[in-house]
Amino acid sequence: MLRVAIQMDPIESVDVRSDTTFMMALEAQTRGHRQWVYDFRTLALEDGRLFCRARPVTLRESQGDHVDFGDPVRLDLAEDVDVILMRQDPPFDMAYVTATYLLETVHPGTLVVNHPSEVRSAPEKLLATRFPGLQPPTLISSDAEALADFHARHGDVVLKPLHGAAGSGVVRLKAGDPNLEALVEIHATGSRDPLVIQKFVPAVSAGDKRIILIEGEPVGAINRIPAEGQVRSNLRVGGRAAAVDLTDRDREICAAIGPILKERGLIFVGIDVIGDYLTEINVTSPTGAQQLKRFSGIDAAALMWDAIDRRLA
Repeated sequence: MLRVAIQMDPIESVDVRSDTTFMMALEAQTRGHRQWVYDFRTLALEDGRLFCRARPVTLRESQGDHVDFGDPVRLDLAEDVDVILMRQDPPFDMAYVTATYLLETVHPGTLVVNHPSEVRSAPEKLLATRFPGLQPPTLISSDAEALADFHARHGDVVLKPLHGAAGSGVVRLKAGDPNLEALVEIHATGSRDPLVIQKFVPAVSAGDKRIILIEGEPVGAINRIPAEGQVRSNLRVGGRAAAVDLTDRDREICAAIGPILKERGLIFVGIDVIGDYLTEINVTSPTGAQQLKRFSGIDAAALMWDAIDRRLA
């Protein structure tokens, strides 16, 4: 039996039919593991010891009646816990970054999934740039002139916030579109983060593939198909999930990045592939496991716990 603490957004509000973290927790329960959930804001570092305020949970697959809580407890994350799942959703802001610093004080004595310092070092749209030849033409910058130059050279492009998630703020600008300057100004009023501008890949109309990798090995994929006339395929903004097989190009991409993911302790990863191109490597709280099991029978949550068992052994 393992002692598992899950750092996540409120479990009482998740959709048990689609939420990957709930699936992971339910699998842990099935294996007899003892588990708690906690909000990262309850983390407390005192005299070199990291604590959190957590609640034990009992789960069931009944939406709206899917969790029972025990009495809150104060956990010493170095002594009372074997595994921490870091699964709260972005934004990848300084609060998120600070949580990785705090969790780093107990890892690897307490195994944190994914490795906290590597999560911090792997912003999802930046990590993909470390693999030349896998991405479509891409520029990351806050410089309006550089962004305009890229747009002029590549024509049809997609613009998105560097640290955005779930399709938030993603827009398509066709060749000659005059709105780039205004969009850059609007972004700058609320953020000092750079923007990502990327050559538009027409194959997105056929879907944006989410491939789940465990210990650097691809275990399966789902396709996320955008609504008619839309460029965003994320399920949270209206994309539709569908079954899909891995292609030779998908496996080539996974073979190029997989060993590095495993070496860096990024156990559960979701990558996004459009056509022949890698667009993102998601290491914070990747989703898609429930849909993958529904379409293919592949249980990524069970495979993740098998990988954790091997690491702890």
